[in-house]
Amino acid sequence: EPTVRTELMEQIPPIAVFLQESRPNFPTAFSEYLMPIVVRYLTDVNNQVRRAGQEALLVLLEQDLVAQSDIENKVCPVLLDLSAPDSDDEYKVEAVNIICKITSMLSRTTVEHMLLPRFCELCSDAKLFQVRKICAANFGDICNVVGQEATERLLIPKFFELCSDSVWGMRKACAECFMAVSYATSPEVRRSKLSPLFISLISDPCRWVRQAAFQSLGPFISTFANPSSAGLYIREDGTLSIRPSAQNVNSNSCQPSNNVTVMSPSANA
Repeated sequence: EPTVRTELMEQIPPIAVFLQESRPNFPTAFSEYLMPIVVRYLTDVNNQVRRAGQEALLVLLEQDLVAQSDIENKVCPVLLDLSAPDSDDEYKVEAVNIICKITSMLSRTTVEHMLLPRFCELCSDAKLFQVRKICAANFGDICNVVGQEATERLLIPKFFELCSDSVWGMRKACAECFMAVSYATSPEVRRSKLSPLFISLISDPCRWVRQAAFQSLGPFISTFANPSSAGLYIREDGTLSIRPSAQNVNSNSCQPSNNVTVMSPSANA
């Protein structure tokens, strides 16, 4: 019964925590018995069971309960199978979603060698715009995980494709994550490649894309600033924040100054 399998998935994370706390008594129980069940249920015929399996997997990864070897040998191969070009549409969309969610929880090496090539393929998926939409919405997070070299070599060409996609929702998603993508590149790439690309989004025929681009204009410009002098930095969650200097905070002088600090009420402002 699907309801039984769903209920079982909900119990996996607390059982995993117990096994982790009692590791001397159960050194390999989780890897040998529970992890194969979680992986198997990612391909279950019932979508409710699959969702429960996906949620259980994310909780296990968030709490660092899955060994690196299990991630590389059990989890990633299944996700790659599910996101393959000939995979069922529903399974593929779910797999892309999981891949994008788990990248921030995995090591850079694992993401770069196992998941990044497939992510690049999915950015060009001509069959399902939903797949491209998920890739576009999470593009900045992927760039942040893999770093500058892989971003410039592999991801920026795909970003150009998505920014000129025929579906306006794709271009809008790219505009919304533009700052995060820019932050993962070198100053030269920002100036020579991303600036003209951003101008094309600001000039987009769709007003929703233009609106998203104008909302990202300030954050994009901020990536050109020197963090040490401007006090701008990117938090771990990808949002732009401002670190005011002690000199400016304590000063009440109205005299002109070369150092200007902008105080923001929130990280997203």
